[in-house]
Amino acid sequence: MFQQPFRSQEYRQNDVLGASPLRLVVMAYDLAIQSCERQDFEKATRAISVLRDALNFEYQDVALGLFRVYQWCLDCIRQGDYNNAISALSELRDAWVQTEKKMTPVRVANVQPSRIALETPA
Repeated sequence: MFQQPFRSQEYRQNDVLGASPLRLVVMAYDLAIQSCERQDFEKATRAISVLRDALNFEYQDVALGLFRVYQWCLDCIRQGDYNNAISALSELRDAWVQTEKKMTPVRVANVQPSRIALETPA
């Protein structure tokens, strides 16, 4: 009975440790959205703060835009307006998922080429 939560936690830890940076961003959005759906103020604000604090301001225009959206989401949550925060976070999450799909190379199974007879039958 005590093994199940530990295994679940261990699985999640391995999932995070093996994730690409883009996958980690999507996972942070998932946590923020789920926390908003549960109206869990503490987890929602923590997840959005992680997204906000991870912004790279070397890309100032994009980072500043996302910073403002994250701040707006935090303001919504503080006012108890979880639905608007969920809406904005969901749209951003979908954009990151599309980016992840474009950036992740398609994995091709290791297929052995079949031998083809190059000679014509006599």
